[in-house]
Amino acid sequence: MTPSYSTLSKQQAAILLFSILIVALCGIAYQLIIGTVSSYLLGNSVYQFSLTIGLFMFAMGVGSYLSKLLSENLIQNFINVEIAISFFGGISSLLLILAFPYVHSLYSTVMFCLIFIIGALVGMEIPLLMNVLSHKQSMKDSIANVMSLDYIGGLIGAVAFPLFLLPHLGLLKSSFAIGLINIITALINIYFFRDFLKHPRLMTFIAVAVMLMLTTFTVFGTRLSSFAEQHLYFDQIIYKKQTPYQRIVVTQSPATKEQRLYIDGHIQFSSRDEYRYHESLVHPMMSIHGKRKNILILGGGDGLAIREVLKYDDVKLVHLVDIDPEMTRISSSLAMITKLNQNSFANDKVTVFNADAFSFINQAGILYDRVIIDMPDPHNEALNKLYSREFYTMIRKRMTENGIVVSQSSSPFFTHRTFWGIEKTLDAVYDDTLSYHVTIPSFGIWGFNIASVNQKIPTNFKINVDTKYISNEIMRAAMVFAKDTQKIEVPVNSILEPKLYQLYLEDLKI
Repeated sequence: MTPSYSTLSKQQAAILLFSILIVALCGIAYQLIIGTVSSYLLGNSVYQFSLTIGLFMFAMGVGSYLSKLLSENLIQNFINVEIAISFFGGISSLLLILAFPYVHSLYSTVMFCLIFIIGALVGMEIPLLMNVLSHKQSMKDSIANVMSLDYIGGLIGAVAFPLFLLPHLGLLKSSFAIGLINIITALINIYFFRDFLKHPRLMTFIAVAVMLMLTTFTVFGTRLSSFAEQHLYFDQIIYKKQTPYQRIVVTQSPATKEQRLYIDGHIQFSSRDEYRYHESLVHPMMSIHGKRKNILILGGGDGLAIREVLKYDDVKLVHLVDIDPEMTRISSSLAMITKLNQNSFANDKVTVFNADAFSFINQAGILYDRVIIDMPDPHNEALNKLYSREFYTMIRKRMTENGIVVSQSSSPFFTHRTFWGIEKTLDAVYDDTLSYHVTIPSFGIWGFNIASVNQKIPTNFKINVDTKYISNEIMRAAMVFAKDTQKIEVPVNSILEPKLYQLYLEDLKI
Protein backbone atom coordinates (compact mmCIF):
# COMPACT_ATOMS: atom_id res chain seq x y z
CA MET A 1 0.00 0.00 0.00
CA THR A 2 1.34 3.43 -0.96
CA PRO A 3 1.72 5.75 2.09
CA SER A 4 -0.07 9.11 2.14
CA TYR A 5 2.47 11.92 2.03
CA SER A 6 -0.06 14.71 2.46
CA THR A 7 0.34 14.33 6.23
CA LEU A 8 4.01 15.27 6.18
CA SER A 9 4.96 17.85 8.80
CA LYS A 10 6.79 21.07 7.97
CA GLN A 11 9.88 19.58 9.59
CA GLN A 12 9.71 16.48 7.39
CA ALA A 13 9.22 18.61 4.27
CA ALA A 14 12.26 20.67 5.28
CA ILE A 15 14.28 17.46 5.68
CA LEU A 16 13.38 16.44 2.13
CA LEU A 17 14.32 19.84 0.76
CA PHE A 18 17.63 19.69 2.62
CA SER A 19 18.18 16.23 1.12
CA ILE A 20 17.80 17.70 -2.37
CA LEU A 21 20.60 20.16 -1.59
CA ILE A 22 22.83 17.28 -0.46
CA VAL A 23 21.94 15.16 -3.49
CA ALA A 24 23.04 17.92 -5.86
CA LEU A 25 26.19 18.72 -3.86
CA CYS A 26 27.31 15.08 -3.80
CA GLY A 27 26.37 14.48 -7.42
CA ILE A 28 28.59 17.25 -8.78
CA ALA A 29 31.37 16.23 -6.38
CA TYR A 30 31.38 12.65 -7.70
CA GLN A 31 31.62 13.96 -11.27
CA LEU A 32 34.60 16.12 -10.35
CA ILE A 33 36.30 13.31 -8.43
CA ILE A 34 36.03 10.82 -11.30
CA GLY A 35 37.07 13.44 -13.85
CA THR A 36 40.07 14.47 -11.75
CA VAL A 37 41.23 10.88 -11.17
CA SER A 38 40.97 10.16 -14.90
CA SER A 39 42.82 13.37 -15.79
CA TYR A 40 45.56 12.54 -13.28
CA LEU A 41 45.97 8.98 -14.54
CA LEU A 42 45.27 9.37 -18.27
CA GLY A 43 45.94 13.07 -18.97
CA ASN A 44 43.89 15.15 -21.44
CA SER A 45 41.75 16.86 -18.82
CA VAL A 46 39.31 18.45 -21.30
CA TYR A 47 38.49 15.05 -22.78
CA GLN A 48 38.22 13.31 -19.39
CA PHE A 49 35.94 15.93 -17.83
CA SER A 50 33.82 16.24 -20.96
CA LEU A 51 33.41 12.47 -21.13
CA THR A 52 32.66 12.16 -17.42
CA ILE A 53 30.11 14.99 -17.33
CA GLY A 54 28.48 13.92 -20.61
CA LEU A 55 28.04 10.28 -19.55
CA PHE A 56 26.95 11.34 -16.06
CA MET A 57 24.21 13.57 -17.46
CA PHE A 58 23.07 10.79 -19.79
CA ALA A 59 22.97 8.34 -16.87
CA MET A 60 20.96 10.86 -14.83
CA GLY A 61 18.45 10.97 -17.66
CA VAL A 62 18.20 7.19 -17.63
CA GLY A 63 17.78 7.23 -13.86
CA SER A 64 15.04 9.85 -14.06
CA TYR A 65 13.18 7.71 -16.57
CA LEU A 66 13.57 4.57 -14.44
CA SER A 67 12.34 6.38 -11.32
CA LYS A 68 8.75 6.05 -12.56
CA LEU A 69 9.08 2.32 -11.89
CA LEU A 70 9.70 3.08 -8.19
CA SER A 71 6.23 4.34 -7.27
CA GLU A 72 5.32 1.98 -4.44
CA ASN A 73 7.08 3.69 -1.52
CA LEU A 74 8.80 6.85 -2.66
CA ILE A 75 10.63 7.76 0.55
CA GLN A 76 11.86 4.23 1.14
CA ASN A 77 13.11 4.02 -2.45
CA PHE A 78 14.83 7.38 -2.06
CA ILE A 79 16.67 6.21 1.06
CA ASN A 80 17.67 2.95 -0.65
CA VAL A 81 19.08 4.95 -3.58
CA GLU A 82 20.91 7.27 -1.19
CA ILE A 83 22.56 4.29 0.54
CA ALA A 84 23.60 2.84 -2.82
CA ILE A 85 25.09 6.18 -3.93
CA SER A 86 27.08 6.53 -0.73
CA PHE A 87 28.57 3.08 -1.26
CA PHE A 88 29.49 3.33 -4.94
CA GLY A 89 30.40 7.01 -4.83
CA GLY A 90 32.38 6.70 -1.63
CA ILE A 91 34.70 4.02 -3.00
CA SER A 92 34.82 5.37 -6.58
CA SER A 93 38.29 6.92 -6.49
CA LEU A 94 39.75 3.90 -4.68
CA LEU A 95 38.36 1.50 -7.30
CA LEU A 96 39.69 3.64 -10.16
CA ILE A 97 43.21 3.90 -8.76
CA LEU A 98 43.34 0.16 -8.00
CA ALA A 99 42.12 -0.68 -11.53
CA PHE A 100 44.61 1.55 -13.34
CA PRO A 101 47.87 -0.51 -13.09
CA TYR A 102 46.38 -3.48 -14.89
CA VAL A 103 45.03 -3.07 -18.41
CA HIS A 104 43.65 0.15 -19.86
CA SER A 105 40.39 -1.54 -20.81
CA LEU A 106 39.79 -2.53 -17.17
CA TYR A 107 40.18 1.07 -16.02
CA SER A 108 37.79 2.29 -18.72
CA THR A 109 35.25 -0.40 -17.81
CA VAL A 110 35.38 0.47 -14.11
CA MET A 111 35.15 4.20 -14.90
CA PHE A 112 32.17 3.84 -17.25
CA CYS A 113 30.35 1.54 -14.81
CA LEU A 114 30.87 3.94 -11.90
CA ILE A 115 29.74 6.94 -13.92
CA PHE A 116 26.62 5.14 -15.13
CA ILE A 117 25.69 3.63 -11.75
CA ILE A 118 26.23 6.82 -9.75
CA GLY A 119 24.66 9.02 -12.43
CA ALA A 120 21.58 6.81 -12.75
CA LEU A 121 21.12 6.71 -8.98
CA VAL A 122 21.45 10.49 -8.70
CA GLY A 123 18.96 10.86 -11.55
CA MET A 124 16.41 8.79 -9.65
CA GLU A 125 16.52 10.89 -6.49
CA ILE A 126 15.15 14.21 -7.72
CA PRO A 127 11.95 12.78 -9.31
CA LEU A 128 11.33 10.65 -6.21
CA LEU A 129 11.60 13.62 -3.86
CA MET A 130 9.62 15.88 -6.20
CA ASN A 131 6.76 13.36 -6.24
CA VAL A 132 6.75 13.18 -2.44
CA LEU A 133 6.72 16.97 -2.04
CA SER A 134 3.95 17.35 -4.62
CA HIS A 135 1.62 15.69 -2.11
CA LYS A 136 2.38 18.44 0.39
CA GLN A 137 2.50 21.48 -1.91
CA SER A 138 1.45 22.40 -5.41
CA MET A 139 3.41 20.95 -8.31
CA LYS A 140 4.42 24.51 -9.24
CA ASP A 141 5.94 25.16 -5.81
CA SER A 142 7.42 21.66 -5.68
CA ILE A 143 9.27 22.09 -8.97
CA ALA A 144 10.49 25.59 -8.03
CA ASN A 145 11.76 24.52 -4.61
CA VAL A 146 13.40 21.33 -5.83
CA MET A 147 15.14 22.87 -8.82
CA SER A 148 16.40 25.93 -6.92
CA LEU A 149 17.93 23.78 -4.17
CA ASP A 150 19.34 21.43 -6.79
CA TYR A 151 21.22 24.31 -8.46
CA ILE A 152 22.40 25.74 -5.12
CA GLY A 153 23.71 22.33 -4.06
CA GLY A 154 25.52 21.98 -7.37
CA LEU A 155 27.21 25.33 -6.84
CA ILE A 156 28.32 24.41 -3.31
CA GLY A 157 29.75 21.09 -4.51
CA ALA A 158 31.52 22.67 -7.49
CA VAL A 159 33.16 25.32 -5.30
CA ALA A 160 33.96 23.06 -2.34
CA PHE A 161 35.82 20.46 -4.41
CA PRO A 162 38.72 22.62 -5.72
CA LEU A 163 38.89 24.98 -2.74
CA PHE A 164 38.57 22.55 0.17
CA LEU A 165 38.15 18.87 -0.63
CA LEU A 166 40.98 18.29 -3.10
CA PRO A 167 43.69 20.47 -1.44
CA HIS A 168 42.95 19.33 2.13
CA LEU A 169 41.65 15.77 1.78
CA GLY A 170 43.02 14.52 -1.54
CA LEU A 171 41.13 12.34 -4.00
CA LEU A 172 40.59 9.25 -1.86
CA LYS A 173 39.47 11.00 1.32
CA SER A 174 37.30 13.37 -0.73
CA SER A 175 35.26 10.48 -2.13
CA PHE A 176 35.01 8.88 1.33
CA ALA A 177 33.89 12.21 2.83
CA ILE A 178 31.22 12.79 0.17
CA GLY A 179 30.04 9.21 0.67
CA LEU A 180 29.72 9.90 4.40
CA ILE A 181 27.61 12.98 3.67
CA ASN A 182 25.29 10.79 1.57
CA ILE A 183 24.95 8.08 4.20
CA ILE A 184 24.38 10.55 7.04
CA THR A 185 21.61 12.08 4.94
CA ALA A 186 20.13 8.60 4.51
CA LEU A 187 20.24 8.00 8.28
CA ILE A 188 18.55 11.33 8.99
CA ASN A 189 15.77 10.41 6.58
CA ILE A 190 15.42 6.95 8.13
CA TYR A 191 14.93 8.54 11.55
CA PHE A 192 12.42 11.21 10.52
CA PHE A 193 10.47 8.97 8.13
CA ARG A 194 10.65 5.67 10.05
CA ASP A 195 6.82 5.45 10.12
CA PHE A 196 6.79 5.41 6.30
CA LEU A 197 9.30 2.55 6.01
CA LYS A 198 8.59 -1.17 5.87
CA HIS A 199 11.88 -2.28 7.42
CA PRO A 200 13.43 0.72 9.22
CA ARG A 201 15.70 -1.42 11.43
CA LEU A 202 17.15 -3.31 8.48
CA MET A 203 17.70 -0.08 6.56
CA THR A 204 19.35 1.48 9.62
CA PHE A 205 21.64 -1.54 9.96
CA ILE A 206 22.72 -1.35 6.30
CA ALA A 207 23.24 2.42 6.45
CA VAL A 208 25.29 2.18 9.66
CA ALA A 209 27.40 -0.59 8.10
CA VAL A 210 28.16 1.59 5.07
CA MET A 211 28.88 4.56 7.34
CA LEU A 212 31.31 2.49 9.45
CA MET A 213 33.04 1.28 6.31
CA LEU A 214 33.49 4.80 4.95
CA THR A 215 34.53 6.13 8.37
CA THR A 216 37.17 3.42 8.61
CA PHE A 217 38.38 4.25 5.11
CA THR A 218 38.55 7.93 6.03
CA VAL A 219 40.47 7.27 9.28
CA PHE A 220 42.94 5.05 7.46
CA GLY A 221 42.80 7.20 4.34
CA THR A 222 46.51 8.01 4.41
CA ARG A 223 47.43 4.32 4.47
CA LEU A 224 44.87 3.48 1.80
CA SER A 225 46.14 6.34 -0.32
CA SER A 226 49.71 5.07 0.02
CA PHE A 227 48.63 1.53 -0.84
CA ALA A 228 46.59 2.64 -3.87
CA GLU A 229 49.13 5.13 -5.16
CA GLN A 230 51.98 2.65 -4.75
CA HIS A 231 50.29 0.65 -7.51
CA LEU A 232 50.91 3.53 -9.91
CA TYR A 233 54.70 3.62 -9.53
CA PHE A 234 57.42 1.02 -9.73
CA ASP A 235 59.39 2.47 -6.82
CA GLN A 236 58.74 3.37 -3.20
CA ILE A 237 56.93 6.67 -2.68
CA ILE A 238 58.88 8.87 -0.28
CA TYR A 239 56.89 12.08 -0.69
CA LYS A 240 53.50 12.96 -2.11
CA LYS A 241 51.13 15.88 -1.94
CA GLN A 242 48.10 17.16 -3.78
CA THR A 243 48.40 20.92 -4.12
CA PRO A 244 45.80 23.29 -5.58
CA TYR A 245 47.79 23.12 -8.82
CA GLN A 246 49.06 19.55 -9.24
CA ARG A 247 49.87 16.17 -7.71
CA ILE A 248 53.54 15.94 -6.66
CA VAL A 249 55.09 12.51 -6.06
CA VAL A 250 58.73 11.67 -5.30
CA THR A 251 59.83 8.03 -5.51
CA GLN A 252 63.01 6.12 -4.75
CA SER A 253 64.15 2.72 -5.97
CA PRO A 254 65.10 0.45 -3.04
CA ALA A 255 67.67 -1.32 -5.22
CA THR A 256 69.44 1.50 -7.08
CA LYS A 257 68.42 4.47 -4.88
CA GLU A 258 67.34 6.23 -8.07
CA GLN A 259 64.93 9.05 -7.27
CA ARG A 260 62.21 10.38 -9.52
CA LEU A 261 59.87 13.34 -9.43
CA TYR A 262 56.38 13.04 -10.94
CA ILE A 263 53.83 15.80 -11.51
CA ASP A 264 50.28 14.64 -12.25
CA GLY A 265 51.69 11.22 -13.06
CA HIS A 266 54.23 12.53 -15.61
CA ILE A 267 57.93 12.03 -14.83
CA GLN A 268 59.85 15.29 -14.48
CA PHE A 269 63.32 13.94 -13.75
CA SER A 270 65.31 10.94 -12.63
CA SER A 271 68.34 11.46 -10.41
CA ARG A 272 70.16 8.96 -12.61
CA ASP A 273 70.24 11.09 -15.75
CA GLU A 274 68.67 14.49 -15.01
CA TYR A 275 72.04 16.17 -15.65
CA ARG A 276 71.74 15.23 -19.34
CA TYR A 277 68.47 17.11 -19.63
CA HIS A 278 69.44 20.19 -17.63
CA GLU A 279 72.89 20.56 -19.14
CA SER A 280 71.37 20.30 -22.63
CA LEU A 281 68.67 22.82 -21.73
CA VAL A 282 70.96 25.45 -20.22
CA HIS A 283 74.50 25.39 -21.60
CA PRO A 284 74.02 25.67 -25.38
CA MET A 285 71.95 28.81 -24.86
CA MET A 286 74.22 30.20 -22.14
CA SER A 287 77.37 29.58 -24.22
CA ILE A 288 76.22 31.89 -27.04
CA HIS A 289 78.18 35.16 -27.02
CA GLY A 290 76.45 38.13 -25.42
CA LYS A 291 75.19 39.49 -22.12
CA ARG A 292 73.96 36.98 -19.57
CA LYS A 293 73.59 39.12 -16.48
CA ASN A 294 69.85 38.72 -15.87
CA ILE A 295 68.37 35.24 -16.25
CA LEU A 296 64.70 34.22 -16.16
CA ILE A 297 63.62 30.61 -15.64
CA LEU A 298 59.96 29.80 -16.27
CA GLY A 299 59.07 26.54 -14.55
CA GLY A 300 62.03 24.56 -13.30
CA GLY A 301 60.71 24.48 -9.72
CA ASP A 302 63.11 21.62 -8.90
CA GLY A 303 66.05 24.07 -8.99
CA LEU A 304 68.14 21.89 -11.30
CA ALA A 305 68.24 24.43 -14.12
CA ILE A 306 69.32 27.06 -11.55
CA ARG A 307 72.23 24.80 -10.59
CA GLU A 308 73.52 24.88 -14.16
CA VAL A 309 72.94 28.63 -14.61
CA LEU A 310 74.96 29.42 -11.48
CA LYS A 311 78.05 27.88 -13.08
CA TYR A 312 78.49 31.20 -14.95
CA ASP A 313 80.22 33.82 -12.80
CA ASP A 314 78.91 36.76 -14.82
CA VAL A 315 75.31 35.88 -13.93
CA LYS A 316 74.14 38.49 -11.42
CA LEU A 317 70.44 37.72 -11.06
CA VAL A 318 68.26 34.63 -11.52
CA HIS A 319 64.47 34.92 -11.34
CA LEU A 320 62.56 31.64 -11.18
CA VAL A 321 58.81 31.63 -11.76
CA ASP A 322 56.90 28.53 -10.66
CA ILE A 323 53.19 28.65 -9.88
CA ASP A 324 53.29 26.07 -7.09
CA PRO A 325 54.87 27.18 -3.79
CA GLU A 326 54.93 23.57 -2.61
CA MET A 327 57.18 22.59 -5.51
CA THR A 328 59.77 25.25 -4.71
CA ARG A 329 59.42 24.54 -1.00
CA ILE A 330 60.31 20.87 -1.24
CA SER A 331 63.06 21.65 -3.76
CA SER A 332 64.68 23.92 -1.19
CA SER A 333 64.10 21.66 1.82
CA LEU A 334 63.73 17.98 0.81
CA ALA A 335 67.20 16.46 1.25
CA MET A 336 67.20 14.29 -1.87
CA ILE A 337 66.32 17.27 -4.12
CA THR A 338 68.59 19.82 -2.43
CA LYS A 339 71.46 17.37 -2.88
CA LEU A 340 70.72 17.20 -6.60
CA ASN A 341 70.27 20.93 -7.12
CA GLN A 342 73.23 21.70 -4.86
CA ASN A 343 71.03 23.86 -2.64
CA SER A 344 70.63 26.32 -5.50
CA PHE A 345 67.67 28.13 -3.96
CA ALA A 346 69.88 29.32 -1.10
CA ASN A 347 72.09 31.31 -3.48
CA ASP A 348 71.78 35.09 -3.00
CA LYS A 349 71.42 35.61 -6.75
CA VAL A 350 68.19 33.60 -6.86
CA THR A 351 64.69 35.02 -6.33
CA VAL A 352 61.60 32.82 -6.52
CA PHE A 353 58.22 34.06 -7.72
CA ASN A 354 55.32 31.70 -7.05
CA ALA A 355 53.12 33.02 -9.80
CA ASP A 356 51.53 31.99 -13.07
CA ALA A 357 54.21 32.36 -15.77
CA PHE A 358 51.73 33.83 -18.25
CA SER A 359 50.65 36.57 -15.83
CA PHE A 360 54.20 37.22 -14.62
CA ILE A 361 55.66 37.74 -18.06
CA ASN A 362 52.75 39.98 -19.07
CA GLN A 363 53.65 42.54 -16.40
CA ALA A 364 56.15 45.38 -16.60
CA GLY A 365 59.53 44.60 -15.08
CA ILE A 366 63.24 44.22 -15.71
CA LEU A 367 64.52 42.94 -19.03
CA TYR A 368 66.25 39.57 -19.21
CA ASP A 369 69.29 38.60 -21.25
CA ARG A 370 68.46 34.89 -21.29
CA VAL A 371 65.14 33.10 -20.75
CA ILE A 372 64.81 29.39 -20.01
CA ILE A 373 61.40 27.75 -20.50
CA ASP A 374 61.36 24.56 -18.46
CA MET A 375 57.65 23.77 -18.49
CA PRO A 376 55.90 20.39 -18.67
CA ASP A 377 54.80 19.16 -22.09
CA PRO A 378 51.58 20.73 -23.45
CA HIS A 379 49.48 17.77 -22.36
CA ASN A 380 46.49 19.90 -21.38
CA GLU A 381 44.81 23.09 -22.51
CA ALA A 382 46.24 25.15 -19.61
CA LEU A 383 49.82 24.33 -20.58
CA ASN A 384 49.11 24.96 -24.26
CA LYS A 385 49.07 28.73 -23.68
CA LEU A 386 52.66 28.55 -22.40
CA TYR A 387 53.75 27.41 -25.86
CA SER A 388 51.68 29.93 -27.80
CA ARG A 389 52.61 32.77 -30.13
CA GLU A 390 51.10 35.24 -27.66
CA PHE A 391 53.22 33.92 -24.78
CA TYR A 392 56.42 34.01 -26.81
CA THR A 393 55.58 37.57 -27.90
CA MET A 394 55.22 38.65 -24.28
CA ILE A 395 58.55 37.02 -23.43
CA ARG A 396 60.24 38.88 -26.28
CA LYS A 397 59.01 42.19 -24.86
CA ARG A 398 60.72 41.33 -21.57
CA MET A 399 64.08 40.53 -23.22
CA THR A 400 67.08 42.77 -23.84
CA GLU A 401 68.45 43.52 -27.29
CA ASN A 402 70.15 40.36 -28.62
CA GLY A 403 68.39 38.29 -25.95
CA ILE A 404 68.15 34.51 -26.26
CA VAL A 405 65.43 32.07 -25.17
CA VAL A 406 65.48 28.28 -24.97
CA SER A 407 62.50 25.97 -24.52
CA GLN A 408 62.28 22.30 -23.71
CA SER A 409 60.24 21.00 -26.61
CA SER A 410 59.24 17.39 -25.92
CA SER A 411 60.51 14.54 -28.10
CA PRO A 412 61.13 14.95 -31.85
CA PHE A 413 60.62 11.18 -32.12
CA PHE A 414 57.69 10.31 -29.84
CA THR A 415 55.92 13.67 -30.26
CA HIS A 416 57.28 14.60 -33.67
CA ARG A 417 54.63 17.15 -34.65
CA THR A 418 54.62 18.73 -31.19
CA PHE A 419 58.38 19.36 -31.29
CA TRP A 420 58.28 21.07 -34.66
CA GLY A 421 55.09 22.90 -33.68
CA ILE A 422 57.04 24.57 -30.86
CA GLU A 423 59.83 25.46 -33.28
CA LYS A 424 57.33 26.84 -35.80
CA THR A 425 55.68 29.02 -33.16
CA LEU A 426 59.01 30.35 -31.87
CA ASP A 427 60.06 31.09 -35.45
CA ALA A 428 56.91 33.16 -35.94
CA VAL A 429 57.97 35.50 -33.12
CA TYR A 430 61.78 35.52 -33.05
CA ASP A 431 64.43 36.42 -35.63
CA ASP A 432 66.20 33.05 -35.71
CA THR A 433 65.70 29.56 -34.26
CA LEU A 434 67.85 26.49 -33.83
CA SER A 435 66.68 22.97 -32.98
CA TYR A 436 68.62 20.14 -31.39
CA HIS A 437 68.02 16.88 -29.57
CA VAL A 438 69.82 14.53 -27.19
CA THR A 439 69.23 11.11 -25.67
CA ILE A 440 68.03 10.94 -22.07
CA PRO A 441 67.50 7.35 -20.85
CA SER A 442 64.46 8.22 -18.70
CA PHE A 443 62.75 10.12 -21.52
CA GLY A 444 64.27 8.72 -24.72
CA ILE A 445 65.10 11.19 -27.49
CA TRP A 446 64.42 14.70 -26.20
CA GLY A 447 64.41 18.01 -28.04
CA PHE A 448 65.05 21.70 -27.42
CA ASN A 449 64.64 24.90 -29.41
CA ILE A 450 66.69 28.09 -29.10
CA ALA A 451 65.38 31.42 -30.41
CA SER A 452 67.10 34.80 -30.60
CA VAL A 453 66.34 38.50 -30.82
CA ASN A 454 68.14 40.57 -33.48
CA GLN A 455 70.91 38.06 -34.16
CA LYS A 456 71.79 34.83 -35.91
CA ILE A 457 72.26 31.81 -33.67
CA PRO A 458 75.71 30.24 -34.21
CA THR A 459 76.00 26.55 -34.98
CA ASN A 460 79.44 26.22 -33.45
CA PHE A 461 79.09 26.05 -29.66
CA LYS A 462 81.91 26.55 -27.16
CA ILE A 463 80.84 25.23 -23.76
CA ASN A 464 83.52 26.22 -21.25
CA VAL A 465 81.96 25.29 -17.91
CA ASP A 466 82.23 21.97 -16.10
CA THR A 467 79.67 19.42 -17.39
CA LYS A 468 79.08 15.69 -17.15
CA TYR A 469 77.44 15.22 -20.53
CA ILE A 470 77.03 18.14 -22.92
CA SER A 471 80.03 19.18 -25.00
CA ASN A 472 80.86 20.92 -28.26
CA GLU A 473 81.04 17.54 -30.00
CA ILE A 474 77.68 16.44 -28.59
CA MET A 475 76.10 19.66 -29.83
CA ARG A 476 77.37 19.14 -33.36
CA ALA A 477 75.68 15.75 -33.42
CA ALA A 478 72.57 17.07 -31.63
CA MET A 479 71.71 19.40 -34.50
CA VAL A 480 71.53 16.53 -37.00
CA PHE A 481 68.04 15.04 -37.33
CA ALA A 482 67.41 11.60 -38.79
CA LYS A 483 64.78 11.02 -41.47
CA ASP A 484 62.12 10.07 -38.95
CA THR A 485 62.67 13.20 -36.84
CA GLN A 486 63.30 15.80 -39.54
CA LYS A 487 61.38 19.05 -39.74
CA ILE A 488 57.82 18.84 -41.01
CA GLU A 489 55.17 21.40 -41.86
CA VAL A 490 52.97 22.17 -38.86
CA PRO A 491 50.76 25.15 -37.88
CA VAL A 492 51.67 27.99 -35.52
CA ASN A 493 50.16 27.57 -32.07
CA SER A 494 48.05 30.32 -30.50
CA ILE A 495 45.73 30.72 -27.54
CA LEU A 496 42.62 31.10 -29.69
CA GLU A 497 43.63 28.20 -31.94
CA PRO A 498 45.37 25.66 -29.66
CA LYS A 499 46.95 23.63 -32.43
CA LEU A 500 49.85 22.36 -30.33
CA TYR A 501 47.58 20.69 -27.81
CA GLN A 502 45.85 18.87 -30.66
CA LEU A 503 49.18 17.88 -32.20
CA TYR A 504 50.30 16.49 -28.86
CA LEU A 505 47.17 14.35 -28.57
CA GLU A 506 47.59 13.12 -32.13
CA ASP A 507 51.23 12.25 -31.49
CA LEU A 508 50.27 10.12 -28.49
CA LYS A 509 47.75 8.14 -30.52
CA ILE A 510 50.35 6.92 -33.03
